[in-house]
Amino acid sequence: MARLNNGLSMPDIGLGTYRMPEGKVTENAVKYAISAGYMHIDTASYYDNETSVGKALKDSNAAREDVFITTKLWNTEHDNVRKAFLKSLKRLGTDYVDQYLIHWPVEGKRQESWRELERIYDDGLAKSIGVSNYTISHLKQLLDSGGICPAVNQVEFHPFLFQKELLDYCESKDIRVVSYCPLVRAKRMSDERILEISKRLGHTPAQILIRWGLEQGLISIPKSENKSRIEENIGALEFSLAKGDMRILDDMNEGLRLTWDPSKIP
Repeated sequence: MARLNNGLSMPDIGLGTYRMPEGKVTENAVKYAISAGYMHIDTASYYDNETSVGKALKDSNAAREDVFITTKLWNTEHDNVRKAFLKSLKRLGTDYVDQYLIHWPVEGKRQESWRELERIYDDGLAKSIGVSNYTISHLKQLLDSGGICPAVNQVEFHPFLFQKELLDYCESKDIRVVSYCPLVRAKRMSDERILEISKRLGHTPAQILIRWGLEQGLISIPKSENKSRIEENIGALEFSLAKGDMRILDDMNEGLRLTWDPSKIP
């Protein structure tokens, strides 16, 4: 478990649900994940699957307090943050979330939106608040205005986009980094360096990639709808990587982005 700056514990691995459709696909994936031992589900208003996440949680045998739920404020919702948040709660079928994030650092709106997230946190409706896709400059602007320090910054992070400067900055401010796209959307699974480590250690390439992030101190949210892959991914908790293997993976950075580049947002 990862310890957040407000004392809350957050599971090291969660199920990402980006691009999972509303309905049985998402419901089944969440139920598979909970059954496999995932106690962290990541969703967002933008994903349009919060209702399915909530239904799966209700249908599972897990107690609500045992499952860490993250959702996010979308770019078009900044004009009425609390209304957007309450809609997410209703769709999820819960009276609180464990984490609420600003999804993207929307120019001209993110600072006031953060104040609204602070009010939601103060009201006990979100047990932690944070940001997503924030660069160092975005974080500095937020922190310079005072108030609550974000618990997390959720960003694209994998060996091919090793954002060490951002990670070091977040660590210096006690902000945990959550890694999305830790599996590089399967675009680098056949890399010979990963395959060599995988073969030598007897763990899959996906497990190697996730484990690299865990060794860096990241919280990881790999996405999968497949039961066997969901079970495979959480196996990354069961081993560690030697320093030599970490160095090999660290050296893979090529600035590869699979999503929008937040550094272009002033």
